[in-house]
Amino acid sequence: MNTIEEIIEDLRQGKMVIIMDDEDRENEGDLVMAAAFTRPEDINFMARYGRGLICLTLTSERCQQLRLPLMTNE
Repeated sequence: MNTIEEIIEDLRQGKMVIIMDDEDRENEGDLVMAAAFTRPEDINFMARYGRGLICLTLTSERCQQLRLPLMTNE
């Protein structure tokens, strides 16, 4: 298992990491990487081997720039 500091450094270097939750919760891992370094091959890897949702967090400002509407008003 890696330390938080090692994981942050890996993310800063553009590496993909797996973040695991507690085995008493969902007992699963999430593939995570900094969006600035993400390539199409990385998304394909996530889709092929992660087999889950591919998510991206954006600020409200960025969503407005991209003209992305809210899914709900709540």
